[in-house]
Amino acid sequence: MTDYQTLLAQKATLDAQIEAAQAEAKADAVATARAWIAQHGLTPSDLFPPAKGKTKGSVGAPKYRDPATGATWTGRGKPPNWINGKDRTPFLI
Repeated sequence: MTDYQTLLAQKATLDAQIEAAQAEAKADAVATARAWIAQHGLTPSDLFPPAKGKTKGSVGAPKYRDPATGATWTGRGKPPNWINGKDRTPFLI
């Protein structure tokens, strides 16, 4: 049973050493990145350009408006109750 306890103690020591080495490597990487950014005058848009294609949350421009409430709908997805089953031409924006 002492071998098991010894191995657990060694594992704890190694885990602590791994965590310290990771933290040191991360700090070095951040320092290097900051130095390059400062040296070359980089901006966030240089490093992280906008995603190509559709972005999440982009729903498009509204095509239909409810004259009674002012609510709008893009024409995509499930139609709202105020336009569902009706002729959509009078609601066009």
